[in-house]
Amino acid sequence: MYANGYRPVPNSIEEWKEIEKGFNEKWNFPGCIGAIDGKHVAIRAPMFSGSEYYNYKNSFSIILMAVVDANYCFRYIDIGAQGRHSDGGVFDHCSLRRMIEQNKLHIPENFVFVGDEAFPLKSYLMRPYPRRELNTDCKIFNYRLSRARRTVENAFGILVSRFRVFEKPIATSVPIAVKIVKTACALHNWLQTRYDSNYFSLGLIDKEDLEHYTFTPGSWREESKSNGLIQLQPLPPRFPDRNARELRNYYCNYFNEVGAVPWQNEIIR
Repeated sequence: MYANGYRPVPNSIEEWKEIEKGFNEKWNFPGCIGAIDGKHVAIRAPMFSGSEYYNYKNSFSIILMAVVDANYCFRYIDIGAQGRHSDGGVFDHCSLRRMIEQNKLHIPENFVFVGDEAFPLKSYLMRPYPRRELNTDCKIFNYRLSRARRTVENAFGILVSRFRVFEKPIATSVPIAVKIVKTACALHNWLQTRYDSNYFSLGLIDKEDLEHYTFTPGSWREESKSNGLIQLQPLPPRFPDRNARELRNYYCNYFNEVGAVPWQNEIIR
């Protein structure tokens, strides 16, 4: 579904370029137009549903798939997939993938989303290099991708911190739970757009000290261990098409050469 609340899904080249500008200026990832991630939203076991909503954590859930811009605003959400579905399969069947591959969103050529190991490598979706036997160049790429991708992780952290309904399983019917999640995302966007940093404590989100090469996790990461959002499972690496592999290698070379930032080598140590 579209995030047709306070911030709609972009549908023009100009809108995508504005989002890309934010990721380039704030997170040093040119060509990025969104960070994608998904969460299992814990719900009370629906009556007569059997194992339909039973997830890998032995609880019941619906899945929230989201794309976030450089300012922590949700630009796309898909909510309601049953928790029993494999996490990789949720992306395969969500409307975002279909619309991208059918070229219905007017995304400029070679612009990409960024995700973690729960998502496949595509020509429009970058994921990290596998962690085994990483050389320095690949570590730099993974670090640079993680800087952009943390926007969606932090957005989820803010959402849970500000809307306490996510602290425990939502005790309603599934249709009402879907409406609650949609409403929370729309309110989050409105508050974030209108009040910016006054909407949440800066200690809530991740912070990098680029002068001293340190990283301080946001307080939401500790709180997340007890809330009603559950991380997607990593997706086993698939053999991607050549264009996807070439684009990731292009980014890797760029981040290690002309697009390098002064602190990256110290950070990965």
